[in-house]
Amino acid sequence: MKYDLTHARHDRAHCLAPGLFRSLKRGDRKRLKLHVAYEYGDNRRTEFKGPEPLGVDDLRILQGLVAMAGPSGLILSPEPKTEEGKQLRLVLEPKWEAVKQDALVVKGSYRTLAREIGYANIENSKPIRDCIERLWTVSIIVQTGNKRQGFHLLSAYTSNEADGKLYVALNPLMASAILGNTPHARINMDEVRVLKSDPARLIHQRLCAWIDPGKSGRAEIDTLCEYVWVEQCTQSTMRTRRSMIRKAMKELMDIGWTVTEYATKKYDIKRPTQ
Repeated sequence: MKYDLTHARHDRAHCLAPGLFRSLKRGDRKRLKLHVAYEYGDNRRTEFKGPEPLGVDDLRILQGLVAMAGPSGLILSPEPKTEEGKQLRLVLEPKWEAVKQDALVVKGSYRTLAREIGYANIENSKPIRDCIERLWTVSIIVQTGNKRQGFHLLSAYTSNEADGKLYVALNPLMASAILGNTPHARINMDEVRVLKSDPARLIHQRLCAWIDPGKSGRAEIDTLCEYVWVEQCTQSTMRTRRSMIRKAMKELMDIGWTVTEYATKKYDIKRPTQ
């Protein structure tokens, strides 16, 4: 199958926030909520809250939306002047949430999104719709110094069940990264489509956010465990988690990453040049 998208230019905070995306067990979405804060840069803090935790399925959908916004995203200002922008505002009404910055809107279909992220059944739109609506419920508060700003993870969303058409407005942080206005994490979509396990997908996104193509970094196995599971566990469970992490690192090696255990439970990880 031929794919259109080569990479996603993702906002680093969405990739590095610890526990924003996590490996979930059956029943976790009914039992748990999302509340994650990430502090970085020059006195900057981003806080994510939602009624349900976000899993690997949500991560894949967001990666696909960000990738689709790169070559085909439509810039929509608060007061659009072009006819296309005005029509898009009508599509996204009746409640546009007073976005101060320009928004970046993905215009596509459930089927295209499913194909680009490597879903086996591209005709079943319900899992994708559920993920998008779960992502939309997540609120974000960004504090830079004394200034605070709030918005949804997805600024706006509308779809048509009859023809599968989809419109999703990305939040200002993601839009800025995609447009090149702020530093971004480059995520190889060919790699995303090949990875199979939850740990490998979660670790892959985190590593892509702090290891640039052709560069390397070091991490301990227990740190990699924290990329996947946020809750504390027994020693027995930790041994199981470490085993799963080793398998995940093998998946990364299979797609061209170099992983060397230079000391016990310590890895040197080199990313392919892209």
